[in-house]
Amino acid sequence: MSTDYVTQKGQPFDRAAFESLLRRKVFLWQSFEPYGSVKGLFDYGPPLEQLESQVIQIWRDHFIRSEKMMALKCSMLTPYEVLKTSGHVDRFADYMCKDPKTGEILRSDHLIADVLEARLKSDKEARGEKVEEKEEDPKKKKKQAKAAKGAVKLDDAVRQEYEHVLAMLDDYTGEGMGELIKKYDIRNPSSGNEVEPPVSVNLMFQTQIGASSNSPAFLRPETAQGQFLSFQKLLEYSDGQLPFASASIGYSFRNELSPRAGLLRVREFLMAEIEHFVDPEGGKAHPKFHTVADVKLPLLDRNTQTSGSTKPTMVAIGEAVKTKLVDNETLGYFLVRIYQFMQKIGIDMNKLRFR
Repeated sequence: MSTDYVTQKGQPFDRAAFESLLRRKVFLWQSFEPYGSVKGLFDYGPPLEQLESQVIQIWRDHFIRSEKMMALKCSMLTPYEVLKTSGHVDRFADYMCKDPKTGEILRSDHLIADVLEARLKSDKEARGEKVEEKEEDPKKKKKQAKAAKGAVKLDDAVRQEYEHVLAMLDDYTGEGMGELIKKYDIRNPSSGNEVEPPVSVNLMFQTQIGASSNSPAFLRPETAQGQFLSFQKLLEYSDGQLPFASASIGYSFRNELSPRAGLLRVREFLMAEIEHFVDPEGGKAHPKFHTVADVKLPLLDRNTQTSGSTKPTMVAIGEAVKTKLVDNETLGYFLVRIYQFMQKIGIDMNKLRFR
């Protein structure tokens, strides 16, 4: 799996230079800098705040106004019982490993990715293949350099295994990642020590409502719960008629184990989310599906993913629904609308895929 990033002109993307430019031009900076900053928290300067506002306005016009959705603004504080019932208390988590000798905490999937990517890079060097140097987090770069320990050629079968694991890493359970760590002798790159098996760590910020500790709560990890719990009110508002859609824009919070990659993994972030409600007995056809049926989307199906490939296939959404690659018209319609929104805000369409 390639991990090299390039610009639209095909040049290597220099992330460090890009992030430096954003800071110099006052687009953003880490929050609370006079007190040493806090990882995963950022303040937006005037240029980025304006850009974000424009993207939100385009989103509102493209989805809420065009599709006649019902906009909601729900509480960011969520009682314990709500998130216990939804499964978030028990399952909204990442897996971490601990270096028992140094006490360092490592996010399991990041640890596996860093070590295997370093080994693949070393393999390329040993084979005399071109290795694109990309700028990245200096700490990650240092860890990968230590993990590589010089150019070492891998067996072809091992190289393919590593590439397959990296392509499928998001699908591994904690137990599965533990097996990978043991199988491939993955150690803490900073120390060379073995790590303890992955354990689950909940990502929600806990607090309490009022002065009593008898009312525990969380800062919401996503905006969906407020929309789901408002369903009956929205159904009444729509005169009991289905289908209808609600939309919410607001902040969510996740206590990330290892915030990194700039704004890509943070602890406080803005979400724009839609929930589309249908009557399952009435079918999932969409009245405007015919207007998008011929639009081709880059789809990454299950078989392609399990083979370890990350190359999508362009398929007309009408054909995808017909063959059940995409389950129904409503889902297919909104996949196209998302694709069209990405076009509107200037995303490089060659970098998109739906899986």
